[in-house]
Amino acid sequence: MSVEFPGSPRPTLGVEWEIALVDKSTRDLSNTAAVVFDAVEARAGHTPRLTKEFLRNTVELVTDVHDTVAEAVDDLSESLDLLRAAADPLGVDLMCAGTHPFAQWSDQVVTCSPDYNEMIDRTRWWGRQMLIWGVHVHVGISSAEKVIPILNAMLVKYPHLLALSASSPIWAGLDTGYASNRALMFQQLPTAGLPYHFANWAQYESFIEDQLKSGVISKPGGMHWDIRPAPKWGTLEVRVFDGITNRGELAALVALVHSLVVYFDECLERGEELPTLQPWHVKENKWRAARYGLDAEVILDPVCNERLVTDDLHDLLEQLTPTAVRLGCADELAKVADIPVRGASYQRQRRVAEATGGDLGAVVDSLVDELRH
Repeated sequence: MSVEFPGSPRPTLGVEWEIALVDKSTRDLSNTAAVVFDAVEARAGHTPRLTKEFLRNTVELVTDVHDTVAEAVDDLSESLDLLRAAADPLGVDLMCAGTHPFAQWSDQVVTCSPDYNEMIDRTRWWGRQMLIWGVHVHVGISSAEKVIPILNAMLVKYPHLLALSASSPIWAGLDTGYASNRALMFQQLPTAGLPYHFANWAQYESFIEDQLKSGVISKPGGMHWDIRPAPKWGTLEVRVFDGITNRGELAALVALVHSLVVYFDECLERGEELPTLQPWHVKENKWRAARYGLDAEVILDPVCNERLVTDDLHDLLEQLTPTAVRLGCADELAKVADIPVRGASYQRQRRVAEATGGDLGAVVDSLVDELRH
């Protein structure tokens, strides 16, 4: 079968940011998305760029199509401010992280929709446990022929993206020992996790045909990989990030994805071969980043050279800076380097827990404060 990919005439940008609703008193999750949506509509007359998500404790902010990181983040900020103005009088705070520190999955209410009902019916216990949040970044690609080489190259930088955004060390009241518990939980679903390694677009089309024929998916966009083609939009969608806890880091990490995708696209235009890793190295790098975060030693190339991810990040940012200058996001990209200095969210959450004698309510407070300020 043919999977149409309309392409994008320029490297446009779109971002989806999942926001958790938190009760102001208990600091537990609040299954009040429907009420909050009504309040937003009462204020604005509609619910612009806010969408329902799998669980009723979540609202997703979705941008329009933009050319720059600054435009996309301003778009999200406008939606976030509108959401906060509606939620505050209802006793609801907002936070974002890969997981909530102590909420129980069994207390959460699933949003009623045909797609979500089908997912729960199929995945049962694992599907109901998906008490996780993330950030998705779309970058426009000009043609289908470029998508698979860029996707495979992005997988080489997967551990950098995950380690920087890792924000899910504590789940259901327990420190998991992982920087990103979300990454390993989500891959338990049958259509999630790392993408398969495809040689070209035709092989991807053959795979999608198999999945449709065998009933694994009901539409071409049904695969929920960490990085995936999004044919409907003409984009490559990067879904690696844990929930990002504040606007500054969001802008920095979106700039990193935008610059990476466009850099690889420009390499293809020059006739250069893009980097790749064997699938087993990609899988190992994902695990190392999820487990050790910014302390991960990652595999760099097919012959197993390794390096501390933060050391490699320094060279990567230098390599991407000319591209970021052309995209107008050099300032945002430069702030990626601040994350290891300040500590990634998983490290900050652990510091708060340690300083308060394990008070996970205080960890929630810190996440709410980060998003607010």
